[in-house]
Formats: sequence, structure tokens, C-alpha cells
Amino acid sequence: MIDRRQMLGHSTLGLAGLMAGCAAPFRPSTPLPSAALPGPETIATPMPSALLADLHHRSFRYFWDTTDPVTGLAPDRWPTPSFASIAAVGFALTAYPIGVENGWITRDQARARTLATLEFFAAAPQGDSRSDDSGFKGLFYHFLGRTKGHRFARAELSTIDTALLIGGVLFAQSWFDTEHPGDVRIRALADQLYAAIDWTWITPRAPFMAMGWHPESGFIPHDWNIYNEGLLLYILALGSPTHALPAQSWDAWTSRFDAQWGDRWGGEPHVQFPALFIHQYSHCWIDFRGIRDRYMTAKGIDYFENSRRAVRAQRAYAIANPEGWVGYGPDVWGLTACDGPGDFAIDIGGRRREFFSYAARGVGDRDDGTLAPTAAAASIAFEPELSSRAIATMHARYGARIYGKYGFLDSFNPTLTATSVPLKHGSVDPAAGWVDDDYLGIDQGAIVVMMENWRTGLVWTTMRRNPHIRRGLQRAGFTGGWLT
Repeated sequence: MIDRRQMLGHSTLGLAGLMAGCAAPFRPSTPLPSAALPGPETIATPMPSALLADLHHRSFRYFWDTTDPVTGLAPDRWPTPSFASIAAVGFALTAYPIGVENGWITRDQARARTLATLEFFAAAPQGDSRSDDSGFKGLFYHFLGRTKGHRFARAELSTIDTALLIGGVLFAQSWFDTEHPGDVRIRALADQLYAAIDWTWITPRAPFMAMGWHPESGFIPHDWNIYNEGLLLYILALGSPTHALPAQSWDAWTSRFDAQWGDRWGGEPHVQFPALFIHQYSHCWIDFRGIRDRYMTAKGIDYFENSRRAVRAQRAYAIANPEGWVGYGPDVWGLTACDGPGDFAIDIGGRRREFFSYAARGVGDRDDGTLAPTAAAASIAFEPELSSRAIATMHARYGARIYGKYGFLDSFNPTLTATSVPLKHGSVDPAAGWVDDDYLGIDQGAIVVMMENWRTGLVWTTMRRNPHIRRGLQRAGFTGGWLT
């Protein structure tokens, strides 16, 4: 899982009724372009509300405004000064063409920013030093310093964050498809970066990939060996033209998923994981609708439907609200990896409550009443009505406290109204509760990408053309649908 420290039911309310039910009309602060759910063959339609269009635009602006135009390094968070996140860079690279398609920037601007980013990473030093390199064996450190782009502090060489970076790199490769010299160079750099990764090296306990490596201590003693956000990771490793994992690695991995198969919330069986980002990140770049591997063929669904069921299960959990947190309900839900108030326990209403700082929150797992808008907003491609209702309700109910320059802040907690607590992030309003004070790059990225996949299917349809993605899917045993 990504960790910065280390790392039911359907609504029958239509979108018109949804927006009419907001507590107050939404008025965007700037003119917005017209920007709905794509089917397997998507037809672009305008965003159904000004709020959704504004959220899409503001989330995009996070990357355009805060990323270094010379290096392409995107900050992990803002406005708190921070290191760069290579996962955020992957989302940034994906956001630039989305900005072009929506009329927010020009193709020339997107090309220049993308080219600068890929040139920087292609030239970044690779080696096993403790502080003078950006990566090793083609992989990159989770966090990089914002000036030189070298390893930040004791960050790990991260397999999953490298995969999210390469997701953006390969999307750029397929989207910049003309004979313009800049486009040609982008495609060549993308091939160079991808081919350099030695996926076979970071399998000390084959067939599974390790979560990472440190120059001080070697491989992290944990592998990608359960269902998680590693779908993209393994597909990239299988599709490598130079250092591919054996094809049987996929079946060895998915054979372990039955331990997570269940239907505790919502009554729809699926491969479960508590936090929603697990069910979202790989889907940002790969269209899993209608294609199946051997595991999902046996279950009678695909990974897209699996994520859809996970979204509905999390909403069902919020409706049941077994822990009695303030605010949870049919239109306010969303548990994922996010900031929290801090690490402490206090009595609230005669009950001992434990709170956490940054953590991967989920259904019945480290649930401390902290909600992350990105969890609901980035689910829009799976459940458009449920996600749109949640976006509208959170905005109407909590307003400017959680929505600002770049859309939704990372997280909020209406239960925590005590002001004399040792906060690690954000601030507490004694009436409205705790709110974070940062936007996080991976949050804004998932929102930008999944809203566009919902609206037009842009990233999905572009990535269908990428030969590396197709090769990885086919070696994993995926068949059917658009892949056939």
C-alpha cells in the first residue's frame, strides 16, 4: 500500500434532482469550459453540473500550478512545503493531456511540460548511493528532493510508486502521437524509461515483487502478494520488453485473492480491501471493463465490477455506521489513505475515541471518523450517481472549510470538535470539527483522471493503444472485450 510514512444500494435520484437538492446553488469563481459516463465506446458529453466541472478544473490546476516546469517534479502536498512524489508526477503527466482536451491549456504547453519531465527523469542519476541518486535499476525513490531531484531523506526505492509514474509516462507516449519532433522525443523517452526498469531484480522472494528497497538495508521484507493496487504494477512488470517477470507470476499472485473474497458489506461478493484507493489507482490507466483474467473469469465478473462493488460496500458501511461517527451516511462516505488529525485518544460523548495521523483508512480498519473526499470523487467512473451525490452533499454541507483553490482538501473529521488535542495536521472548529490544511497530489490526480475517464474515457481509450500495456495484459491472461 502507499503510505507516506513507509509506506447499498443504488440511488434512483437523477443528476438533475441531485443538483437541485443541494443546500445552496454552486457558483464557480471562474468561467469553466463545458466538460458523463463513458461506456466501452465513449461519447463525450458536458459535465452535468457546474460543481463537477469546477472540481475537475481545480483539481487539474493543482498540477499545472504547483509542478516545477523545469523538472516536472510535482509536490507530494500543498501548501505545506514538501518533497516531490513520483506517484504525483505520474498523475501530473496524465493530467496535462486532460487539460488540453478540456481547453485549459494548449497542446504546446502540455508537450513542453511533458518533455521537460521525461528529459529530467531520463537524465536523473541511477545508483546505490544513499543520497546522490534518484533511483536504482531503473526504479525511482518514492520521494525526491525538489531541487536536485535526488532521494529525499530515507525514502524507499518504491515499486508501486514507480508503477504509478510509468502509468503517466506510457499515457504520454500514446497520447502524443504525431510526427512533431517533441512528440517523437516523448515517445522515445518513454520507451527508454520503461525499458530501464529491472523488475526481475526486485523479486527476492519470487514470484512476488518486494514493496521496495533501501540502500542501507536492502529489500523491504514485504511483498505485493495480496489483492491491492498492484494490478498496474504486475501488468507493467509482465509487459516489459527487457526485464519481464515470468507470465506465471500473475496466476501465482491472483491465486491468493480468495482469502479476501467476501460480501461483508452490501451483500455483493468481491475481492475486498478496506481502503478505496486500492480499488481505484490501477483503473486510472487501464480500462478493465469487459476484459478478464483467469481468476475473474472464474468469479463471473471483471476488475471494474469488483471496484464498483467495493464502492457500494463502503457506502453501505457508512450508512450502517457501526462506530457512530458524526456525518456518515448515504451521501457522505469515503475511507482511503489520507491525513488525519494526529495520533492520540480522547473521550468524546462518554466514549473513548482513537485518532490517527496519515493512515490507510477503510471499512472496519483504522476508521477514526476521518473522511477523504477523493475516495468518493475518484469513484465517479464506477458509480456516477453515488459519487456525484457525495460530492454535492459534502460541498453543500461543509462548504469552504473543505473546498478551496484546488478543489477538496485532503480530509476532514466532523466528530473531532475538541480543540485541546495534539494535532499533527489541520485545525479544529469546535462546531464543525477537524479539517486538513493540505491538498495531496495523489488525491487530486485520482480525481482528475477518473472524472475524465467518466466524462470521455480519454485515458482508458488512449492506453488501449499502448503496446506495453496490451502485452502485459495478454501475458497475464486477460482476454475478451476491447483487448480482443
